[in-house]
Amino acid sequence: QVGGFAWENCGDRTDPVVLQSLSVAPDPISIPGSLRVSAAVSSGKAMASPLKAVLVVEKALGDLWIQLPCIDELGSCTYDDVCTILDNLIPPGTTCPEPLLTYGIPCHCPFKAGSYSLPASDFILPDVELPAWMTNGNYRVRVAVSSSGEELACVKLAFSLQSQ
Repeated sequence: QVGGFAWENCGDRTDPVVLQSLSVAPDPISIPGSLRVSAAVSSGKAMASPLKAVLVVEKALGDLWIQLPCIDELGSCTYDDVCTILDNLIPPGTTCPEPLLTYGIPCHCPFKAGSYSLPASDFILPDVELPAWMTNGNYRVRVAVSSSGEELACVKLAFSLQSQ
């Protein structure tokens, strides 16, 4: 499905963390703009540092999918410890930002096992200066999260971006 939002789990059945539902509106996603997201995740295992995330980001060019490089921490990047990144964004000891706080969704490692759900919530996408290669178009993203070499989760997303 090109040009529409879609998602799927891509790990094997033994992956402890599974995305159960995800919806995003509008489609295409508009930058700047408001993004309404709802999601549910179940985790059969606590996720602790170091939590590695490997992203593969592809953009459609005609009928071809081109893998985008990792430039300035955007694109097909490997983040060796997501926990540290979260600690830098949201200093430990401070409360998690809304709407995470209201729904009891943690924003720091370790993430306890259990089910987390985010009812439809609005996020404001600011008018960020995106690199030219990250503007309008159709994208595919694969995110694999692992800890100490064990895959915890794998999710594939497809979406369209429209920047003003």
